Amino acid sequence: MKRDAAASAAAADGGHLVKVAAGVIERADGHVLLAQRPAGKAYEGYWEFPGGKLEPGESAEAALARELHEELGITVRDASPWLVQEFVYPHAHVELDFFRVRQWEGEFVGHDGQAFTWQDPSAIDVTPLLPANARVMAALRLPPIYAITCAEDCGEAVFLERAERALATGVRLVQVRERTWDEVRRRAFAVRMIALADRFGARVLWNGSATDARSLGCAGVHWTAAALAVAATRPHDLVVAAACHTRADVLRASQLGVDFAVLAPVLATPTHPGATALGWDGFASSARGSHVPVYALGGLERDDIDVAIRHGAHGVAMRRHAWPPA
Repeated sequence: MKRDAAASAAAADGGHLVKVAAGVIERADGHVLLAQRPAGKAYEGYWEFPGGKLEPGESAEAALARELHEELGITVRDASPWLVQEFVYPHAHVELDFFRVRQWEGEFVGHDGQAFTWQDPSAIDVTPLLPANARVMAALRLPPIYAITCAEDCGEAVFLERAERALATGVRLVQVRERTWDEVRRRAFAVRMIALADRFGARVLWNGSATDARSLGCAGVHWTAAALAVAATRPHDLVVAAACHTRADVLRASQLGVDFAVLAPVLATPTHPGATALGWDGFASSARGSHVPVYALGGLERDDIDVAIRHGAHGVAMRRHAWPPA
């Protein structure tokens, strides 16, 4: 639910906001833990990410650690902030602060008698899911790498060879950029990239307008920060990404409900030599509380995925380092 719609519903319900911390507990194989709400609770029998309400004066991080220990018997060793969701149920208006939990100790035990199951986010086979978790599931299906084309650097033929290798080894989300090329060349290149990506089940986004993205057959559109600033709404027939450089940009992307944002530059990068780098602390501050997943961009490599996640990123966006040479 968009924040303004949620706020209106909350006002009708007296304005009370229930703050909740929730954990997306992830195994190394990408499966996540879902718990079933026990009998006697609202939405009993529904599946959700485990967690619970914040106590007065308690931080979301502390509440998550306490709730997961009380509910499931585990001790959290690594919980990274990820995204925030709001939802208005008939019984409550909730704000859920989601964390990615990738390290823990202990064996899982349903202390409230609840069942739990490990699920592949791309193939959930338990129902029903708690309504507030639908957006979270969609976000979990986004890959850890968002690859940006750079054929203008090495030549189209060489780049396409590199692209095929990258797609064969797991790249699944691609932005066609090539800003120095004329429109005819860019469009012809996009058609070739779409055909190549289709062979591997990857999605291609067009850096430009939604109209052009549709005409080319792209899965989505990547908005520049300028396009984000003037957008009144997002198209719902396309995947929508938005370039962000400030916390205000990230909040704007959240308000419009894009599928994900890209926040840059995190580190110094040769493509933007005059830009002031955010640094990891600056990135974390700007991304914190986002309602949409945020990729980190700028001077990053594949080895930076873990540090990016620890600072609140969904993953990393890369240009040169997404397409390794042979």
